[in-house]
Amino acid sequence: MSEQLLPGYIIRRGSTLERSLLLKFMHRTYEDLFPNEDFSHLEQTVKQYFSSDTPLWWVEEEEEQGAGSREQGEIPLHASFPMSNAHPPIACLWVGNAIDQVQGNRHAHIFILYVVPEHRRQGIGRALMRYVENWAIQRGDRQIGLQVFQSNKPALNLYNQLGYQTQSLWMIKFLSAEK
Repeated sequence: MSEQLLPGYIIRRGSTLERSLLLKFMHRTYEDLFPNEDFSHLEQTVKQYFSSDTPLWWVEEEEEQGAGSREQGEIPLHASFPMSNAHPPIACLWVGNAIDQVQGNRHAHIFILYVVPEHRRQGIGRALMRYVENWAIQRGDRQIGLQVFQSNKPALNLYNQLGYQTQSLWMIKFLSAEK
């Protein structure tokens, strides 16, 4: 079942059968930020955390009224996932659960929000954030968490504009194996 997210775009709930498509979107997310890295380890993340308890939504372009169907026998490039229409997803949102370590409350945690470059700056990311906020409110959550790379300025700007605040800093130190 799908619904309109924005004019021209629909959102639909994904299924656990779309694991490989989710993995492709995760790869694209990280490759955009770190183009020369190997992200084969993301498969383990999806394997460990993706389930019916961690909802996934896809955004697709809406079918145009009167648009013709594909020729019989023609297989689209994106045929590896269940299609609600003839267009491949242009954005994805995957959400899990986290526990607030101060208050002890369960809350939604955004694993990934990704919009393909050709569809950015059209309000899709903002609409997805509002969508997930409404979803979280309906299920009784009092907050949403996410992690964003400091170098991802467009995402930081979006989250700041939507009222997200830094609660903690994730700090790392690279260790040398040499003594």
